[in-house]
Amino acid sequence: MAEITHRTLRAGGRSFHVAEAGEGPLVLLLHGFPELSYSWRHQLTGLAAAGFHAVAPDLRGYGGSDRPDGVDAYTIHHLVGDVVALLDALGAERAVVVGHDWGSQVAWHTALMRPDRVRGVAGLSIPYRPRSGLPPLPALRRAFGDRHYMLYFQTPGLVDEELARDLPATFRRMLGGTSGGAPAVDPVVPQGGCLLDIYPDSGVLPDWLTEDDIAVYAREFGRTGFTGGLNWYRNLTANWELTAPLAKARIPVPALYLAGADDFVIRAVDPAHLETELRRWVPHLRDLVLLPGCGHWVQQERPAAVTDALVAFARSLEPSDPSTTLTLEHR
Repeated sequence: MAEITHRTLRAGGRSFHVAEAGEGPLVLLLHGFPELSYSWRHQLTGLAAAGFHAVAPDLRGYGGSDRPDGVDAYTIHHLVGDVVALLDALGAERAVVVGHDWGSQVAWHTALMRPDRVRGVAGLSIPYRPRSGLPPLPALRRAFGDRHYMLYFQTPGLVDEELARDLPATFRRMLGGTSGGAPAVDPVVPQGGCLLDIYPDSGVLPDWLTEDDIAVYAREFGRTGFTGGLNWYRNLTANWELTAPLAKARIPVPALYLAGADDFVIRAVDPAHLETELRRWVPHLRDLVLLPGCGHWVQQERPAAVTDALVAFARSLEPSDPSTTLTLEHR
């Protein structure tokens, strides 16, 4: 099995901790919230064994990477810019870009904004959705009231402090409570309660998650806090404004979508409708994979299945494939 190594890269004038393994065509793995490059530990070795150079950075605001001050340093333009800067620092003209959770949003938008740098894009958990006609925060307020968790995240310091009070408990609840087989999550923070109240607590870790894993996350977030990652959410309005030129844009490169069938993000969505909408906006979608009994943390819950799907997708992307060089499409 290939060894995972670690180093610090200077990219775009900032420092990024990266975990990497293998040699060959680059596959860049982007984590979500509250995660780290560690979330891709299984795929790093699996992709390396299949002949790829797999690289998972701690993204802006996380782990061993730079955590700039100020909410406005975490817009989608900054995050996509980081991906392009990392490709430059790694000496790669193009890469397969894979994201999970918030990392999926960054992966999709990298494919939209810089398709010349993306051989193919894979989104895990979060499907690509075109820019809405209504700003996201008023839309959430209209649908869920004032205490939807993304609205709750908007108050600086509030949830940052809540999550930091008992770090092992935070990760047991957030990771275990949205795992496959867990009860459905209500995304509304109860009145008088806190964020962790929305996650069911069985008192037992799912079989894919160990106390050692919890310790890794607790140690790193104990050192860095949660503000960097939460600042991504605090740019929802700014991102909606910044992406106005991308309204009705479609993903112009080969794509893969993969999620757990029990993922709270898509649990209530009819799979046929999900596929129809994805193919509408992602015309070069190669495959849609839903894993039964799997929850939100798909690459950690089902590491072999996810690695196999990513390897098959990356191998399908021949340099001569004309769909990898399409210009930006609009509906």
